[in-house]
Amino acid sequence: MKKYLLVVLTVSFMMLSFGSPAQAEEVGFWRWAFSFKRYKEVAKVENKVYLEECGSCHFAYQPGLLPEESWRKLLDAKALADHFGENAELDDSTRQQLLNELAGSSADKSRYKRSKKIMSSLGDDPAPVRITKVPYFVDKHDDIGDEYVKNNSKVKSLSYCDKCHQKAKDAVFDDDTVYIPGKGYWTW
Repeated sequence: MKKYLLVVLTVSFMMLSFGSPAQAEEVGFWRWAFSFKRYKEVAKVENKVYLEECGSCHFAYQPGLLPEESWRKLLDAKALADHFGENAELDDSTRQQLLNELAGSSADKSRYKRSKKIMSSLGDDPAPVRITKVPYFVDKHDDIGDEYVKNNSKVKSLSYCDKCHQKAKDAVFDDDTVYIPGKGYWTW
């Protein structure tokens, strides 16, 4: 009886400390239970094709920053022909591979905390094509003045996540990893 109680208490403690049962399901219980991986951010981009194709022109946004429908809109063949003023056309095979990757790891499919917050913030526009238009994103950046971004030649736009979020490539967007070029560490 004591051994059973110890196991239940240990597993309960781990679930409270390291994540949810859904996360345990995603990676396998024992691997999840004995890992210290943080599930508070978004899943890191690991797909080499995505990093090469999309990351060669701009920051390779993590799939968990937008819902599946947004990624479907963005990777539509016609939309890629005029991708925010640029021609980003891909052959059908590559486009489908990227779409599968992004849709499969999108915010609405993710178990990561920040992705869930993004999904719960969506209201009037459940499938925005700009991360900077996601209500959660807007709320997180609403107190940042133009002198830090738009009027800062080293940043220029909030769409350049990796300019200020020093660990954005690793899918970490914590406030304490923010260093604004030419201004210093951001303190709220």
